[in-house]
Amino acid sequence: MRVPGNSQAQVVSVGARLDAGTVTGVRPRLHEAVDSGRGDLIVDLSGLEMIDATGLGVLVGTHRRAVGAERRLILRRVPPRIMRVLAVTRLNRVLTVEHPMAAVA
Repeated sequence: MRVPGNSQAQVVSVGARLDAGTVTGVRPRLHEAVDSGRGDLIVDLSGLEMIDATGLGVLVGTHRRAVGAERRLILRRVPPRIMRVLAVTRLNRVLTVEHPMAAVA
């Protein structure tokens, strides 16, 4: 899906789980999105309820792939529970997390 106002950006949504049982389906989608597009790759995590180390590894791997393709991986609509996991693992310092304007103000 393309983003209005940013015709080169792509959005990929992730389901409720990003773990060892689901990464075999998610990883290829994310990698193909990186390889086939230009501009920002936005990963919508609004429906994500659970993530484990394997899922975090997929996000980091996709980030590295995006950097290699001269693109940015941006995490959008990160639920508070998932944001806490990113903060505890300090991945919030590595991965770009989009913050809603209301939360910033």
